[in-house]
Amino acid sequence: MVRSGGGCGTMPPVQWNNSDRGEVFQKLSKEKRADPDWASYKLGIFICLHCSGVHRNFPEISKVKSVRLDFWDDSIVEFMSHNGNLRVKAKFEARVPAFYYIPQASDCSVLKEQWIRAKYERQEFMADGKPLSPQGNREGILWKRGRDNAQYLRRRFVLLAREGLLKYYTKEQDKSPKAVISIKDLNATFQTEKIGHPHGLQITYGRESHTRNLFLYHESGKEIVDWFNALRAARLQYLKMAFPDLPEAELVPLITRNYLKQGFMEKTGPKQREPFKKRWFSLDPQERRLLYYKNPLDAFEQGQVFLGSKEQGYEVLEELPKGVRGNRWKAGLTVVTPRRRFVLTCPSEKEQREWLECLRDVLSRPLTPLHLLGAPIESGRSNR
Repeated sequence: MVRSGGGCGTMPPVQWNNSDRGEVFQKLSKEKRADPDWASYKLGIFICLHCSGVHRNFPEISKVKSVRLDFWDDSIVEFMSHNGNLRVKAKFEARVPAFYYIPQASDCSVLKEQWIRAKYERQEFMADGKPLSPQGNREGILWKRGRDNAQYLRRRFVLLAREGLLKYYTKEQDKSPKAVISIKDLNATFQTEKIGHPHGLQITYGRESHTRNLFLYHESGKEIVDWFNALRAARLQYLKMAFPDLPEAELVPLITRNYLKQGFMEKTGPKQREPFKKRWFSLDPQERRLLYYKNPLDAFEQGQVFLGSKEQGYEVLEELPKGVRGNRWKAGLTVVTPRRRFVLTCPSEKEQREWLECLRDVLSRPLTPLHLLGAPIESGRSNR
């Protein structure tokens, strides 16, 4: 992965025996970041610590050395001097589609692995490579978690990009779909730890004023990432039609999003006298919603809180109301909305600080164009 911000910047500068060699590396490293720690000497690029581990898994594509600790032969330094991150990027990323997700340091391994394979092994984005297949309809089998029995079963999925629909069928030969999902309300995000599979993908969409979660995987990393990018292509097509006056660069961040933070907290009811109950919370920054579930893999949320702006009377307090104590956890916070105060406790002060930071981050953000499509969801429609 060429673009990343990871790695340690606290180690002392590299001491080179050959001054010319040092100048070459210092010049090339500025293309990446100051004092890079690792490099792929087969590709001629500098990489961060996160990506070095992924590159090591593909010796047929990339070979990794430590900039500080390994010996560098003059011929390898010469090769690096004729390449470098900018030159390699221009060659292998000449025509990356706008919808294609470029992974960051914090993303899961399958996204990074398939990005590296797509660029350097399959060479999908080179200017003189094979013509890119237009993204459109897609059909295939994915393993889906059952809503009630928690078993993963084969399901046939069909994406109709032009119609803006995703369908899935209980049986491969079925004529009628089990569900028809509008691309307008769809989000896709990799949730490998929560699903318990290295290729775990979560799809969410609106259904009868609730948020429906589908938990999927495929044994092939390429297949699941191809599905992810096909959904992103369909989403970008929808956004261009919904917001024709907005430039593509402003629409790309709205295609899909990751949760800003997830984890367990305990909550009490609206009267603040009800027993605290442990719930799984997911913070969706784009739709400005804090959703809560009884369990992380529930199909539907038990409730959700819309997070408006400070000017509208929304805020987050680093305290519990006077006289209120949590059940097991004592580090508390209060989400204030115009209609209700949501009283929550966190398992540690560290978790409390992280939730406060993330919630305040969302409150400080301006509304996105997607909020123009409809009124915000009513805060706390469920007290469970």
